[in-house]
Amino acid sequence: MSFMDEYRQKLRTPEEAVKVIKSGDWVDYDFGHAHPVVLDKALAARKDELRDIKVRGCLALRPLEIVNVDPKREVFTYSSWHFSGYERKLHDQGLCNYIPMIFRNKPLFYRKSLEVDVAMISVTPMDQHGYFNFSLTNTASKAITEKAKIVIVEVNEKLPRALGGQEESIHISEVDYIVEGDNPDLPVLPPPEPTEIDKKIASLIVEEIEDGSTIQLGIGGMPNTVGTLIAESDLKDLGCQTEMLVDAYLAMYKAGKLTNKRKNIDKGKGTWSFCVGSKELYEWVDNNPGLAAYPVNYTNNPWVMAQNDKMITINNCVEVDLFGQASSESSGTRHISGTGGQLDFLTGGYMSNGGKSFICFSSTYTDKKTGEVKSRVVPTLPSGEIVTDPRTQAHYLVTEWGKADLAGRSTWERVERIINIAHPDFREDLIKAAEKMNIWRQTNKIL
Repeated sequence: MSFMDEYRQKLRTPEEAVKVIKSGDWVDYDFGHAHPVVLDKALAARKDELRDIKVRGCLALRPLEIVNVDPKREVFTYSSWHFSGYERKLHDQGLCNYIPMIFRNKPLFYRKSLEVDVAMISVTPMDQHGYFNFSLTNTASKAITEKAKIVIVEVNEKLPRALGGQEESIHISEVDYIVEGDNPDLPVLPPPEPTEIDKKIASLIVEEIEDGSTIQLGIGGMPNTVGTLIAESDLKDLGCQTEMLVDAYLAMYKAGKLTNKRKNIDKGKGTWSFCVGSKELYEWVDNNPGLAAYPVNYTNNPWVMAQNDKMITINNCVEVDLFGQASSESSGTRHISGTGGQLDFLTGGYMSNGGKSFICFSSTYTDKKTGEVKSRVVPTLPSGEIVTDPRTQAHYLVTEWGKADLAGRSTWERVERIINIAHPDFREDLIKAAEKMNIWRQTNKIL
């Protein structure tokens, strides 16, 4: 049987395909651009026939029909590995739960611990060799489909083909059913306009980067600003090893900065796991032999990334306390995003020969409810707030007021350095709090 004969044999309408889902099933939508569209609608249409359907997804870039049709969660329970802005709003309404993880462990969670009855994943059209490509998402797609009892792929002709790496494709022999989708345009996520504070923090980080460094940029405006500033700098022969491929890497490439020539592993290739950004970024990914898509148990493995000399990792946080604990995923008990790969890269960057790991944040923020300006440096993290980076893994913290290297420092040393980069308006109160917690030396000086 030819691949096209097998394709025709497995082809179904969305309505036919979702009939395999039965009450009590675990259904997986995978991640970001891999979320199915027509299959999601077809499953939602079965609401009155089913009960207790648990759906896992991650970084949803479009509204989910299973949520729209079931606002009381009577049938569908949706959970996410990492919140997009849309999923954060769902969580605030009680319509989405978070799945805690360290990102590099996600494929292992599926292979070792999780049940998947049906996987429904958007893919590229099949190639002449019988392979569907996972495109802009390769975080744990192979692990999900390996564990699933039934695999349904939804073809979207607008998805680019991402070269690997490893585990970037699935063969038709591993697929149970094929659905041809509506080929919707891909959601884009343009980088936010940088603030003056973003630019100041970015400049402090860029001065720490050397020629030949390998760069990881996390999610958010500030890391993207760093990448943009790198593109405008005199730096050269930089490399890419990241979980998230963003437009800043394209800017570095177009400026001749991103060559990957001096990487110790994957030399000549930018390694990444998922991609969200502009249409031009997606076009850059398409069949590009200079890029290699890997699952997160490779891109986010500290021992892998640390093989690259001068590994530089740059991520955001929400708040930091005087012990050096950083929260990057919640505000109190309100969940915002997720752990993602921040701890992975924080660890691997420091392990690298000549490497550095930066957690950056503006020193203050304005409370949307009260209009009050508040410090992002706090004595202790609020009750219920999630610690993303433990104090034992704290390295460089950066605000617009400077850099604080906390690696190996005692509590009195780090509290002094942290207060030095807090906003001046809040430093005296922070000193008083440090005194009450017995982590302030009388000889400490604030610069």
